[in-house]
Amino acid sequence: MQHTQNKKDLHLSQLLAEFPRKHLIIATTIIITVFFFLLVMPSQIAQAKRISQPINLELTSIETAATAPQAEPEHPWKEVVIRKGDNLSTIFQRAALSAGDVYDVVNKSKDSKSLLRLQPGQKLAFQVDTEGNLQALQHIHNLMESTLFKREGDKFDTVHIQRDPEIRRNYKSAVISSSLFRAAQKSGLSQNLIMELANIFGGVIDFVYDVRAGDSFTLLFEEHYLDDAKMANGPILAAQFTNRGEVYTAYRYVYDDGSVGYFNDKGISMRKAFLRAPLDFTRISSSFNLKRLHPIFKTNKPHRGIDYAASTGTPVYAAGDGRVSKSGYSKANGNYVFISHGTQYETKYLHLHKRGVKRGQKIKQQQIIGWVGSTGYATGPHLHYEFLVNGVHRNPRTILNKLPKAKSIAAGDKERFFSQISGFQTQLAAYVNRQNLASASQLSNSSSL
Repeated sequence: MQHTQNKKDLHLSQLLAEFPRKHLIIATTIIITVFFFLLVMPSQIAQAKRISQPINLELTSIETAATAPQAEPEHPWKEVVIRKGDNLSTIFQRAALSAGDVYDVVNKSKDSKSLLRLQPGQKLAFQVDTEGNLQALQHIHNLMESTLFKREGDKFDTVHIQRDPEIRRNYKSAVISSSLFRAAQKSGLSQNLIMELANIFGGVIDFVYDVRAGDSFTLLFEEHYLDDAKMANGPILAAQFTNRGEVYTAYRYVYDDGSVGYFNDKGISMRKAFLRAPLDFTRISSSFNLKRLHPIFKTNKPHRGIDYAASTGTPVYAAGDGRVSKSGYSKANGNYVFISHGTQYETKYLHLHKRGVKRGQKIKQQQIIGWVGSTGYATGPHLHYEFLVNGVHRNPRTILNKLPKAKSIAAGDKERFFSQISGFQTQLAAYVNRQNLASASQLSNSSSL
């Protein structure tokens, strides 16, 4: 056996020696390549299987999710705007709901009174399921308030929803060239803020007679925003008015009981016993004059009051707190209102287009008591205003300087007062300083040119 094996090895050696060298190298290379391929191939196949396994699992989970029961989507809401003359029944009909639905909401909820006091412009929102059953009703009173009636079994639960606005602070200022009203409008103030500004300073400034070109004002006030959209203006927090070189400053103060007043930095009220004028933004057409020539009768007849020319319908305010002693009509006075302010003082308002108060009614300062007209002996629309002290006519413009001074913050409340207004003082002063610096810079640039 050993001899035979030796012969075979010798024969193979002779064969290899006779095989060309070039062909031998090629054959060796092919053998090595095949061997390497067979070695690596199984691991690649295994790796491919490992990669494909999560994909198969994911597909399985998707298929399972598709066959799983889905959560029922929330039913959509439908809004209906309340029109003039609408009631709950007509609105429900418009929303394709029945009288039975009306009955359920009204009688199966604890607080359905608001649904019986619907106002034009408000909205009702309905949520109805696929079978046409009412699931929820929302009474949207306004952007801030709504009432939700949500079905729970055979009843409706009630939830009152109140949204609070975001409160921001803003400033406005202007220099008067012709009138306060025009300057304020040009600065972007709303009519309500203009009136509020006039009311704050109405006890110290006569806006009919005292305002001059060059006067100026600055105010700090609140603005109310909802979802980043402005909804309304809030109150004036602080204001400064410069009239004929004299500076008046007022700050808003809220008492413990919630009542509000405006005071200067010393705690003295801006509200005097009487307004300096009983209406806003007009002109004096005839002054107090005991020897005036009457425009109709052409005779010398005392004019025991002041005439304020204004367009018909201009609001007329009570000059002070009091009680209506007379409210009526006469051939000479037209529509008139007399107000008693205690036992000493009385004010009279004549030629009104319309009266807004009745005899015996208690009146607050700045309350509207009527509107300017031209009734009675009048050549045109105006207010005739009289002021009496102990039954004697006095000039309304000069007598006010002799009347009792305004009230001040009580000594026990001053610490609270100063704490409350300190922030307003700082903010208003900082804004006024910036405005003054800006004005000075503009003047400097103008002069250098």
